[in-house]
Amino acid sequence: MPLATWTMAIAAAATFGMPPASWTDPATGHRIVRIDAMPGNYALYFNYNPFTPQGDLMIYMTPEGIRVADLKTWRTRLVLRTRVDRLLFAGPKSRSAYYTTKDASVDDGGPFQVWRVDLDTGRTRKVADLPGGRIEAINADETLLAGERELEPPPPAIAAQGRRDPTTGAPTYSGTGPDGRPLSFGAAKAQWMAARLAAHVPMELYAVTIGTGTKRTIHRATDWLNHVQFSPTDPALLMFCHEGPWDQVDRIWTVRTDGSALTRVHQRTMAGEIAGHEFWSSDGRTIWYDLQTPARRVGWLASYDVVSGARTRYLVAPDQASFHFTQSPDRRTFAGDGSAAGKWISVFTPRSVATPQPGLITPGVLDTHRLASLARHDYTLEPNEHFTPDGHWIVYRTNLEGAPAIYAVSTDPVQARPATP
Repeated sequence: MPLATWTMAIAAAATFGMPPASWTDPATGHRIVRIDAMPGNYALYFNYNPFTPQGDLMIYMTPEGIRVADLKTWRTRLVLRTRVDRLLFAGPKSRSAYYTTKDASVDDGGPFQVWRVDLDTGRTRKVADLPGGRIEAINADETLLAGERELEPPPPAIAAQGRRDPTTGAPTYSGTGPDGRPLSFGAAKAQWMAARLAAHVPMELYAVTIGTGTKRTIHRATDWLNHVQFSPTDPALLMFCHEGPWDQVDRIWTVRTDGSALTRVHQRTMAGEIAGHEFWSSDGRTIWYDLQTPARRVGWLASYDVVSGARTRYLVAPDQASFHFTQSPDRRTFAGDGSAAGKWISVFTPRSVATPQPGLITPGVLDTHRLASLARHDYTLEPNEHFTPDGHWIVYRTNLEGAPAIYAVSTDPVQARPATP
């Protein structure tokens, strides 16, 4: 089909379903909504944008296709009934969702097609046919996509790991230790990541012009390139990572889309130091990331200002540790999805503890407010929390009721409960 050709998709009627179930979290008093519990539901990774530019809809996926949730009522409707390989993100300018398809016989990393669907009409348009890899980002003016791909196949034992579970969308890992016993999920993933890093597979970062479908190379390396993210305000600035065990790589980098200005954002200075799960602030000025220094394993929510080079570090207490952090659209608070040390969806308010000085890191702490209990959550499924554009809700995915489902919890202040007599 020509790139400029639009076709009408097989879509559900543009009506929303029944209101979802909702209740008050007994531990926090905050309202919770179960958006969708359909088996095979999938919500986007924490640094992919699922929201329309008008802030009224959120995209997500189920086995039947692409759905949207109304952010005022949380009612949902089917936009596109089709077999989707990966749901990517919402358009930053258009009311569209981008997604990929591929032949059922093609393995992950093989040739695929990029499409976009109009969320109001259900019409689809093919954006590009690509030889392989993965698209991960769209730029601020919606003219470019970006991603990475392997230029040579990794060893078969490495390629066989990390495949997505068709039910949960999460990657799977397995392996055995020196004693021949099966490794845990985390240990098997760590073993695989070390082997993949050591393989030095040639890779490239590439861009795709949305209007024409043409592809061009941005950067090549034998580093393991991953997690490509465009600045939300600068259409020509990319952040990406050198993937691998975090204590073995200087992970966070930026580069211009013409391949210039390759910049390392954080350089390790201590053996065992780790940094990762990086994300942009909404104004594109700051890169935030999870930093942990060794010995007592002190955690920090750290930042780098891409304009001034200024740095901030907020101390993360053990019960504030999270698989992922994110920042509210107004940049006043952060959210975390918890860990074994504290299973909560929480909001953190940053507080500086020293006056900023030129050339020095500004320290601070985080004040915690709990929103939703994840006491029964199994963290082999990452919650991948997102603030809604108005900041009044946090959307996340959890298996605390048994099967994975998509939820939202209100961030609005809770009315004080009457004292117990």
